[in-house]
Amino acid sequence: MLDEKCLYVSTDGNDHARGTAEQPYASIGRAMRAAREIIAAGTPVRVKVHGGMYDLTEPLRFGPEDSGSESSPVLYESIGDDPAVITGSKVLQLDWKPYRDGIMQARAPEGLVLDQLYIDGRLYHMARYPNYDEEIRIMNGYAADSIRPERAARWRNPEGGYVHAMHSHLWGDYWYRIAGKTQDDVLELEGGWQNNRQLGMHSEFLYVENIVEELDAPGEWYYDDKAGLLYVFPYPGTDLLTAETRGAHLPHLVEIIGTPGTSAQHLALKGFTFEMTSRTFMENREPLLRSDWTVYRGGAVLLRDTEHCSIADCSFRNLGGNAIFVDGRNRHVRITGCHLEEIGSNGIAFVGRPDSVRSPLFEYGERQQLSEIDRMPGPKSENYPGPCLVEDCLITRVGRVEKQSAPVQLSMAMDITIRSCSIYDVPRAGINISEGTFGGHLIENCDVFDTVLETGDHGSFNSWGRDRYWLLEDIDMDSINENPGEPDDPLPLLDVVRPIVIRHNRWRCDYGWDIDLDDGSSGYEIYNNLCLAGGIKLREGFYRRCENNVLVNNSLHPHVWFKGSRDIIRRNIVFTAYVPIRVPQPWGTECNDNLLHVPGARPSPAAELQEMSGRDHRSLAADAQFIDPDSGDYRVRDGSPALALGFKNFPMDAFGVRSPRLRKRAKTPRLPQIGERTGESGRLHQHSLWGHCKVKNIVGLGEVSASGLPDETGVLIETIPWGSWQNERGFQIADVVLDLNGSKVDTVNDLLESYEAVREGETFTIAVFRGQKRVVLTIDNAKND
Repeated sequence: MLDEKCLYVSTDGNDHARGTAEQPYASIGRAMRAAREIIAAGTPVRVKVHGGMYDLTEPLRFGPEDSGSESSPVLYESIGDDPAVITGSKVLQLDWKPYRDGIMQARAPEGLVLDQLYIDGRLYHMARYPNYDEEIRIMNGYAADSIRPERAARWRNPEGGYVHAMHSHLWGDYWYRIAGKTQDDVLELEGGWQNNRQLGMHSEFLYVENIVEELDAPGEWYYDDKAGLLYVFPYPGTDLLTAETRGAHLPHLVEIIGTPGTSAQHLALKGFTFEMTSRTFMENREPLLRSDWTVYRGGAVLLRDTEHCSIADCSFRNLGGNAIFVDGRNRHVRITGCHLEEIGSNGIAFVGRPDSVRSPLFEYGERQQLSEIDRMPGPKSENYPGPCLVEDCLITRVGRVEKQSAPVQLSMAMDITIRSCSIYDVPRAGINISEGTFGGHLIENCDVFDTVLETGDHGSFNSWGRDRYWLLEDIDMDSINENPGEPDDPLPLLDVVRPIVIRHNRWRCDYGWDIDLDDGSSGYEIYNNLCLAGGIKLREGFYRRCENNVLVNNSLHPHVWFKGSRDIIRRNIVFTAYVPIRVPQPWGTECNDNLLHVPGARPSPAAELQEMSGRDHRSLAADAQFIDPDSGDYRVRDGSPALALGFKNFPMDAFGVRSPRLRKRAKTPRLPQIGERTGESGRLHQHSLWGHCKVKNIVGLGEVSASGLPDETGVLIETIPWGSWQNERGFQIADVVLDLNGSKVDTVNDLLESYEAVREGETFTIAVFRGQKRVVLTIDNAKND
């Protein structure tokens, strides 16, 4: 191996220097040019970048000429105690003057393009109505009158403003640019292509931004690009005269792009921080295959036509669009030890190209016939990512701008491994697979929770299986595999050519399902998962094996199964009866040896399960005898009836990130409470359902403190599932109900009795304790469940 050549970069350097440790370059771009000359001479190279801010005027573009080899990869790394921070922003030199009512004004530099504004590192928000409120779960604030003519009448010229609205069914969101308004103050909008299920915007969950007349709260700004004036309402204690003001203007920071047949290879980025990019929501318009998704093929780091490239120990934060986008043909991409937070759209996306798919359809309602489709299994071209790895990554608070997004998103990809990741605080799924093409994925040892916080009808894990076999016009899906003895029909596995494995993970979704296999998802092996709230849903589809999972306070949700699904459901521990919707009996190929956990009960036949599934003749209802559920340990003790049924204990301490650096930062999910136990004060741990919501009495000083209550009273809302009227009426997880129509609610019994007293269609009020204050909700049309 040849001796390695090192180049150095420092914010105190000079691009006319030699690039040595003593005479470093000033820019990474200059080091790239020097590195290419060294690579061309056949010498291994490492570029060492000292800590500091590196503001880019254009992305760093790597190509085949920047490639290393298997024996001598090219490495760009941040060195020193402080990270090298690569930004898509620039410092704005501004002469601030008072404008009015606490708002400051400055003339902007000529030609300024401004999308995101940061002052002393803190993100400010475009002037909006209603104002940004971190405590409001959905969109941080919404109002039904946001775009009504009476509101628009206040605006002299709203052109250039934006409307952000949730999907009418809460399947993601839409963005529109305001092109103007009519004489009747009706807004003229363009956009709305960010969701592939065009069913219109939500009537209540929407807001407007970039409207000068709405500049009325600290933390807001407005840029009049025609007049060249910037207006800022600073947060209290911020002196704009001394503060650093930064404007984001670049959507991409690093692009690693090969050419067909000549990939960019063996290039590694290590230890960098990437931040402050512009938003890309109006560019997000390419539909994916019959999913609800559209996509923008770009991000802070973009990879296309690469092999053996890696991103290690990097931080991604305060980004307007995607963080990492792996586009089309990429092989052996490794993303390890990274921390992603405050991301506008997706965290890490692996998205192939449609030319890799046989007989693709792009909109949910599109259908084709068996005689029309290509019957060859697997991909049509190599234009997809795989095999690739995401490991030991902490990903939180993605989807801050675009709600149809995920910390990890897969579409038209194969053999993607997602291992030992902690994922939480996101608007939709934690991990999303848009369709079955092409399978082979492995998801293991992940900790995924606090998901589906702003949307609905989804899970901590979500998938669709709208592959080419799904809902063919000339095939009765119930006829596939209809006879138990017949050979397996290959149709369901034409696209998902390798099983997708979900194992050894912990999931918690309070607004949906923990694991949601929707619309034909096929070829899944789901085992050794701990599900803490939402259970497992399997809709349509074929060849799913769901085995050895623990479903705390919930159960299996089979939805609309085909008669010959060939599903296997066995050796699971469930806490409630199954929740089926239109599933023909008997279920699947096998449904047996499951345990229905009944605290304190001796083993007996699980009659409820048998009646629902038409199988389960060996399944039992009994106390599972968990080791320590209060601490999250749902292993069972020796002698448990679950062990006699074939259940096998699996580790309960191996979920989420592994590296000490990330474990210090990572949160863990709120653990559920089970059973009937008495608190220290003698107050009962009473659990019940209020409609479809799980509720419980406030018990103990810990819960009093966590809720900020003055004493031990009220009813805590633990879950608010998709489709419940509480979800539609603005309730939030961890609300504490204090009274209903003026009647005190001290216990669950009080709540249920007061609610039963409300007449059909009657408007009533409910007072909840939220964010350290009493909030009164007025509810129209009772009896919604």
